[in-house]
Amino acid sequence: MKIFNRRDFLKTSGVAAGGLMLSSGMLKAAQNKSGVTLNIAMVGIGAEGEVLLNSLLKLPNVNFVAVCDIWPVRKTYAFRRIFKELKQKAKMYEDYKELIANHAKDLDAVFIATPDFWHAPQTVDFLNAGVNVYCEKMMSNTLEGAKSMVRAARKNKKLLQIGHQRTSNPRYLYAREVLLRKNNICGKIMACNGQWNRAVTADLTWAKKQTIPDETLKKFGYSDMAQFRNWRWSKALGGGAISDLGAHQIDIFGWMLGAHPSRVMASGNRDYYKKPDGTPAHDWDDNVMCIFEFDKTFQGNKAQVFYQVLTTTSSGGGYFESFMGDKGTLKMSENPAITKLFRENNVPIEEWDKLAKNGVIGTGDADSANVKTADARESAALMSYGFPATVPGFDAEKPIHMYHIENFLGAVRGENKLSCDAEHAYEAEAAVFKAREAISKGPLEFSEDDFVVSD
Repeated sequence: MKIFNRRDFLKTSGVAAGGLMLSSGMLKAAQNKSGVTLNIAMVGIGAEGEVLLNSLLKLPNVNFVAVCDIWPVRKTYAFRRIFKELKQKAKMYEDYKELIANHAKDLDAVFIATPDFWHAPQTVDFLNAGVNVYCEKMMSNTLEGAKSMVRAARKNKKLLQIGHQRTSNPRYLYAREVLLRKNNICGKIMACNGQWNRAVTADLTWAKKQTIPDETLKKFGYSDMAQFRNWRWSKALGGGAISDLGAHQIDIFGWMLGAHPSRVMASGNRDYYKKPDGTPAHDWDDNVMCIFEFDKTFQGNKAQVFYQVLTTTSSGGGYFESFMGDKGTLKMSENPAITKLFRENNVPIEEWDKLAKNGVIGTGDADSANVKTADARESAALMSYGFPATVPGFDAEKPIHMYHIENFLGAVRGENKLSCDAEHAYEAEAAVFKAREAISKGPLEFSEDDFVVSD
């Protein structure tokens, strides 16, 4: 695996420069010839925590002070990876409060990837202790929890980055600023759609020897080991698929369109995953479909967004967000193979060929427009184009989360600004909470107050 040096880091950490940054004089770690080595800790080493760890291990000037998880097998896993790859001996903790008590004065940042219901209390406690925080989304399993995180960041004047990583991805930034805004490649955008579909999966299990004692589970808010392993489906602990997967993409719709949604309607069901007695196995919906309405986008017009997240099928073309206009469609995904641009046939081919010649987009695929339509009532097939061969700051070898981590660490070092601070993340997640609510209550309207956290 490629190890990314400081030059790689600096080349991309400043690509997204939105929110907040710190003065380098506020750092607690040491200055050396190659830059500032940051003292960090990790809380939560589950599936998402491992993704973060994999990126952090490849970055320069990072010193792991401590790791924390209530599951010994995951805590030990992180310790061994850190020692094997960096020769650093991180302290191991079960309770994050002990970690704060022993190390807060020396920490520059903490990465939190615990279940949603722990995000708010842990983030607030670290911020109050003077530690900058990178917290995975959702911010919290409740709106009040998310608000408390925003207020704590304001109060303590510390950095809080939320894990909506697409806002740091150079390809997404290029799409937003260069394609949609500078070159207006889609024309007037009136509709968008997106999806994240996953195949049927059984609930997570565990080896008997890895069972956490009941008293430990209850101390940290879990009824039993099954709930601990499958917390995402519990209303007391998580938010279901519309939060876990949908939050990333619902954020991107508002970010790309430069607006807050005005209304939302949604439908969901719990008819697939069942207990032996036939009752739903999960608190949250197996599948969700929703429509967001925007009264005024960055172009000044109305737009509608259809979004679905399915956990009962993997069909339908993977995960993506499409922005559809009268001149073309931008189909975006973290997977470059899915990303495409489609030129509407009413736009002269010379216009897009000129963009391709100037390196704004990739060359067109003429074969894509030669597909025969079986039905004369259908519009003719559209010619497709790719992204340019080089997008500023993008490295195909980098893990997709690394850009967001680099952006955060760069802001901690005082080199750039956050691309997804708590204020922006709250705006995105307020829309997710409202969509969840609309499943049971019917169509709901937003007010601008829904996106603001008062002091």
